[in-house]
Amino acid sequence: MKYPVLFALMTAFFWGMYGPALGNARSALASPFKPYVAIGVAYLIWGVVGGVGGMLYKGDTFAFTGAGTFWGLIAGSLGAWGALTLTLAMFSGGGAMPHIVMPIVFGGAVTVSAIVSAATVKTEEGINPMLWAGILGMAVCIVIVAANTPHAHPPKKPATTDETPAAEEPTALEAE
Repeated sequence: MKYPVLFALMTAFFWGMYGPALGNARSALASPFKPYVAIGVAYLIWGVVGGVGGMLYKGDTFAFTGAGTFWGLIAGSLGAWGALTLTLAMFSGGGAMPHIVMPIVFGGAVTVSAIVSAATVKTEEGINPMLWAGILGMAVCIVIVAANTPHAHPPKKPATTDETPAAEEPTALEAE
């Protein structure tokens, strides 16, 4: 049981670093969509290399048919759309940065996953009311984390005036 927890913690680490890294990429490239293209290339490289490596390790065949392939494409599309909407969230609000966006994304993802499971997995016991308490608690936690995460402020814009600046006087060295 330790490996699933270890890998889940690693995923939380990587995805937790994703938002700040995306913010840095956006700032450095001065574009919200150039990083998205780079993200797509990285997903393609790591998805193919990791998938093929895992298949070789397990001795899988390279035949892709049936419902598993369909659901794999659906999952990949959902991941790509999530990366796109995360990109849109990070740039559309002006000051909306990882400290606000990421708690909403990941707290919301946990909630959506729980609701989809509750709607699709039928159990004899039904839905435990503590699920709804957890979802409410998650909403409170999203607000607390987003409101209290330290963050860098955007750079100040230089003050503008209606006057045209006067030409600088030459220095004594320049005048000679």
